[in-house]
Amino acid sequence: MKILVCCGSGLGSSFMIEMNIKKVLKELGLEATVEHSDLSSAAGIKADIYVGTRDIASQLTSLGGKVISLNSMIDKNELKEKIAQAFE
Repeated sequence: MKILVCCGSGLGSSFMIEMNIKKVLKELGLEATVEHSDLSSAAGIKADIYVGTRDIASQLTSLGGKVISLNSMIDKNELKEKIAQAFE
């Protein structure tokens, strides 16, 4: 399982979300490779799950995997819930 976290222009927010996803996966006892990317590079990266904030999530739907749209990039509870759902 591969998860790609995307942000609009830079890499700072996607890296922060990547780190939080790794913590959440450990808490849930799940395994996955997690990477981060800017939105324009995401099209060239194959993943099972794409994660982005709600302002860019619609742009991830054409990439072929599940898309997790986050309302808040700092809400760990939301992230944990949506990661768990994606693995069901």
